[in-house]
Amino acid sequence: MASSIKSAEDIAGMRIAGKLAAEVLDFIAPHVQAGVTTGEIDRLCHEYMVNVQGTIPAPLNYCPPGYTPYPKAICTSVNDVVCHGIPGDKVLKNGDVINLDITVIKTGYHGDTSRMYYIGEPSIMARRLGEVTFECMWLGISKIRPGAHLGDIGHIIQQHAEKAGYSVVREFCGHGIGKVFHEEPQVLHYGRPGTLEELVAGMIFTVEPMINAGRREIREMGDGWTIKTKDRSLSAQFEHTVLVTPTGYEVLTISPGMPAPPAGILIASPGQPVAA
Repeated sequence: MASSIKSAEDIAGMRIAGKLAAEVLDFIAPHVQAGVTTGEIDRLCHEYMVNVQGTIPAPLNYCPPGYTPYPKAICTSVNDVVCHGIPGDKVLKNGDVINLDITVIKTGYHGDTSRMYYIGEPSIMARRLGEVTFECMWLGISKIRPGAHLGDIGHIIQQHAEKAGYSVVREFCGHGIGKVFHEEPQVLHYGRPGTLEELVAGMIFTVEPMINAGRREIREMGDGWTIKTKDRSLSAQFEHTVLVTPTGYEVLTISPGMPAPPAGILIASPGQPVAA
């Protein structure tokens, strides 16, 4: 199934949804600290989305074929949880690392982004894993332009992660997004340059590498959603939603409080609009 090319109306809607999703991550940042439960983080995000933004939390009751409905508004993945951690009674403690994955719906459009947070003072290893994962995401984004290939994105991410001694999760990937939460294309975070689908202006998809400190193998927990590293090593993830523009790319999930891109990498290619 071919990737959809978004209209000008779609792109405008996606800019708004992306900005709102990123704003949730800014809002919750002061609350992500030792002593708070992941369930309380979820409650605060849910209330902010619904009561302040007027958005819908896309994960709540999301139910792909073969799954039970996801029961919460956000995903909270702590330490060795790779993705889809369900908020609950877990209390965050000093040294923990957590990924918060936010997807909001506004006027039918989905904004999808995630960010790592450190609780207190993380270990040197945890901070380095987070830094490399962040660099992996942005290096992948930097390859986006018409005429490039999805394999170019995956290749540079895999190369950077493995050079640092880490591994790339293979079972989960980025995805096309718009009025549908998950659509074509699948954006692998490993691969060979010049392979897979050619990028065309108007495509919108996520880049969201999941990088493990140990081996890449994963295991699914009994709740049917939570994914952990098989060897119990730490895992990290960052995610942005990106538009392919006529001359390059534009990151749609930007906010005042987001971490700045690595030196030399831009939020949008020169000449492209950036959401205010």
